[in-house]
Amino acid sequence: MDWSQLFDFSDYGALIVLLQNSLWAGLVLGLIGGLVGVFVMTRDLAFAVHGISELSFAGAAAGLLFGVGVVQGSLVGSLIAAALIGLLGTRARDRNSITAVLMPAGLGLGILCLALYPGRASNKFGLLTGQIVAVDDPRLGELIVIGVVVILGLLVIWRPLTFASVDPEVAVARGVPARALSLVFMLLLGLAVAVGVQVVGALLVLSVLVTPAAAAMRISSSPVWVPVLSTVFATVSLVGGIFLALGASVPISPYVTTISFLIYVVCRVVSAGGARRMRHRRERLAAA
Repeated sequence: MDWSQLFDFSDYGALIVLLQNSLWAGLVLGLIGGLVGVFVMTRDLAFAVHGISELSFAGAAAGLLFGVGVVQGSLVGSLIAAALIGLLGTRARDRNSITAVLMPAGLGLGILCLALYPGRASNKFGLLTGQIVAVDDPRLGELIVIGVVVILGLLVIWRPLTFASVDPEVAVARGVPARALSLVFMLLLGLAVAVGVQVVGALLVLSVLVTPAAAAMRISSSPVWVPVLSTVFATVSLVGGIFLALGASVPISPYVTTISFLIYVVCRVVSAGGARRMRHRRERLAAA
């Protein structure tokens, strides 16, 4: 095996100037992915993220085929999927069924559009697995605007959405519009997925919108520290993956997913060690 295909830093200094747009896009995605991921985990929407990403991929592929823009097509696909899941999937069973129906439909439609697209194969492959130099200036501007919308939207609904996510029955009894909040969050999730597809591709967007939050929840239950740690983990995964992918001939997503997974493993080991220490302490107190 030629390891230079995975790690080649011989021309790193000359290539690093190409990173600016990708780094900004990674920072935007790390911020919104870390924040959105907290509610994805709390509301058990990990499977829905994958379903939305498939429709986002289909929309991006259609946008590429018909020349309307990859970001615009990705947004339309994500929002359609998010709205369908949010409106029809009020219960977990219904939500999973709808997601399972949307996933193959979106993937099949996306593959059809890519098969009909006459352009370069790298553009097709990048929609699935990410592409480090795919973020040009116009696309970066669009991603930043989407990121600002998602962050502002989350800030507006953060407290009632947290209440409705942790204890939905009590929240409804207190007059919290849980169904409306759920739909709004699904639309924000759709926007976040659309950004993720542009950076890491449709197949591996879970590594940004799910894994960092899952890792953060292994080592903390604080409503303050969980979103902070989730955002840090997502940003480290993305920025680290971008730097590693710069000197390689493979897409960005394997590096991002590997770093994200290693962070999760470390957090899980730390959590297990802390649980063992707590159990031993209780046993000593009981023996005393």
